[in-house]
Amino acid sequence: MTTRILPAVGDPDAARSLTTLLSQLPDAEPAGPVTDSTQLIDTLARLAGEALDELPEVVLVHERIGPVPALELIREVSLRFPSVGVVMITTDAGPQLFADAMDSGARGLVTLPVGYEELANRVQAAAQWSTGVRRHLSSAGDVFAGPGGTVVTVTGAKGGVGATVTAIQLALAAQASGHTVALVDMDLQTGDIASFLDVQFRRSLVDLALITDISPRVLADAVFSHSTGLALLLAPGEGERGEEVSDRSARQIVSALRSRYEIVVIDCGGQMNGANAAAIEMADTALLVTTPDVVAVRGAKRVVRMWERLQIRKAEETVTLVNRFTRNTEIQPPLIQKITGTRVAAAAVPANFKELQAAVDSGRLHELDAKSTVKQALWGLAGELGIVKASATPKKGGALAKRNSGTFKNDRGSVGRPRRRRGGPADAEGTR
Repeated sequence: MTTRILPAVGDPDAARSLTTLLSQLPDAEPAGPVTDSTQLIDTLARLAGEALDELPEVVLVHERIGPVPALELIREVSLRFPSVGVVMITTDAGPQLFADAMDSGARGLVTLPVGYEELANRVQAAAQWSTGVRRHLSSAGDVFAGPGGTVVTVTGAKGGVGATVTAIQLALAAQASGHTVALVDMDLQTGDIASFLDVQFRRSLVDLALITDISPRVLADAVFSHSTGLALLLAPGEGERGEEVSDRSARQIVSALRSRYEIVVIDCGGQMNGANAAAIEMADTALLVTTPDVVAVRGAKRVVRMWERLQIRKAEETVTLVNRFTRNTEIQPPLIQKITGTRVAAAAVPANFKELQAAVDSGRLHELDAKSTVKQALWGLAGELGIVKASATPKKGGALAKRNSGTFKNDRGSVGRPRRRRGGPADAEGTR
C-alpha cells in the first residue's frame, strides 16, 4: 500500500534532507513540503473537500514551523482531520515534550538529525493507524470526518462601525437557510451580543479557556441555545476576565465549534488580542467592516497592515464590507479597495439606522423587520459569502436577489437590496 506523506517544514535545509530520506522509503509517496502552518491547513482542507481518501496518511510537522507553534498546529490538524497521522520532528524528544505531543494528538516523534530507520518506523506506524481510522470512518457515517464547518470572523476597522450587527445578521441568515450555526462573541472586554439578543447567561468563553480537551458535552454546557436556533458562545460579563482566553485556548475553542456546527460566525470587535487574532488566522473568511469616512478607512488600512506584519492574514484574503453607505459620499467602495488592498464586498449596507433603532434599544435585533434595507443588505452579504443554502429555484425580484437568493425560514424578502429611486434622499445614519 502506498503511503502519502506531507511534510510541513519551514527551514529549507531541513526540508531538503527530509525530502531525500522520504524518497528512499518503500511504498512512500512524499508530496512537496509546505512551508508554514497556514499553507498546511489550507492544503489539507482542500484535499478533504475533494474526498476523505485524498488526504495524506501521514503529516510530518517540524518543531520550527510557524507562525502557529508546532504543538498547537498538531492539535488543530488532529481535531480537523482526525484520520491523518501526525508525526513531530524535533531536536529534543524528552519525556515532557513527548507527553505534550501525545496530548496534542501526535502519533510519534522523530529526533533530529533524522535517521532512516527511525523515520521509516514512525511513518509506518502512523500510516497503519491512519488506515485503521479511515476504515472505521467509512463504516460510520455519523462520525465527523471532514474539514469541519465554515468559520467567518467579523472585525471592525474601529469601534462603532457595525461589526456586531453584521455578525448577528450573518448568523441569522445562515441559520434561517437551514445551517446549524454558532455565533461567538470574541470581543472579550466589550462584547455586546448578549445585549443585542436580550440574553441572560452564566457560561462564557472563559469557562472553556482552561480546558485542554473540549468534549461535545463540555461545549454544549458552555453554549447558550437562543430562541432563534443560534448557539451562542458569549464574552464574559466581567471584561477583565477576557485575558484568561489565550490564543491557544481560542484555537481549541474554534476547532471544537467547527467540528460541531456547519457555520461559525465570530464577532472579533474592534480591538486586537491574541485570542481573536488566532480566530482570524483560522477563519475561512475574514470580514473587515468599515464606514466610508476618513477615520474608519484609515483604521481599516491600519488593521490590514497589522495582520500582514503579524502574518495573521494577507490583504487579498480579506473581504471589506462598507457600512452606512450613501451614493453621495466622497469615499466610494472602489477607493476603499484601492487603499486597503482588500476585496470589497459587492453588498454595501445603506445608511439607515432608523430601521435598527427600535430593535437595538429593545435588545431584539433578531426580530428586525424583514423589509429593512439594512437587513436585506446583510442577508444578501451572507449569500455573497456562501454561508446560506441556495434555493433550487431563484427568487424573482432583481439581479442581486437572484445572485444571493437562499431558502430562509419564516422570513420573506430577506435577500437582496431594493433599488433606491434616482435622486431620492439618502439617510444620514447607519448601523453601529
